[in-house]
Amino acid sequence: MNVTILANEIYKRYGPVTRARECFLYTKKEIRLTDLFQENGRAILGWRGNEASTYLKNTLSKGLTGSFITEDKPRINKAVNLLLNSDRNIYYFSNKSDALKECLKISPENTAIYRPWNQDNIDWSAVKCVIIAPPFPWTDTIYIAAVTEKTDDISSIKLPFALENAIARSIYNLIKSLQERQEKDWFIYDTVLTKYFTRKGPYLYPKIDEKKYDDFVKHCLDCEIIINPDYNKPSIIPFGADKGVFTKLKNNPFKI
Repeated sequence: MNVTILANEIYKRYGPVTRARECFLYTKKEIRLTDLFQENGRAILGWRGNEASTYLKNTLSKGLTGSFITEDKPRINKAVNLLLNSDRNIYYFSNKSDALKECLKISPENTAIYRPWNQDNIDWSAVKCVIIAPPFPWTDTIYIAAVTEKTDDISSIKLPFALENAIARSIYNLIKSLQERQEKDWFIYDTVLTKYFTRKGPYLYPKIDEKKYDDFVKHCLDCEIIINPDYNKPSIIPFGADKGVFTKLKNNPFKI
């Protein structure tokens, strides 16, 4: 199942989404859905983007939407350097394949895709090329390549300053959240979810047979839960949600 089909399945059951907050979507039929898809991790910090949305609004209100230089050193560089604990040069791409292609040209042996709360204990400062999907829901077509060496031989795009500013704030928010969210915040849902998923930190990998996965996605929707429609990509623990959001799934289990 793809994202478009998922959106249509939500609409068929519950109507349009009228509001999104933290890990919840609120619909016109006054049903609150618990979101474990979280835009493939773009909304892992919550659908309102914490302070990032405010930074975007404030930058736009200043009229900083032109092609002129607005900062001596973009604050996003500082944010990424702090996240990866190393000095980086930043490049933007409109899709993951382009970012990966350019990074592999620079370092085919030392390129990795960043995932917060990674359970492999990667020393990101030692990775030459790191690809980052910003933790800000409004950036589904933006990827950052953070490279340890500057190069002119790379085909990157330019971002509007307001959006770049918001992404920088989202990365600072992520750095803060990395210190706050821990195993104790994730295992509390295991009694229901480990029947269907293998959990690694906040990430849920399906145990369901791939041929049955689309039916499982629809079953979860009927239980007011949204999971990743892509079998090969993880769902995410709904940080801060009460365990009761899984009561309908617990009382109406999917037949594996």
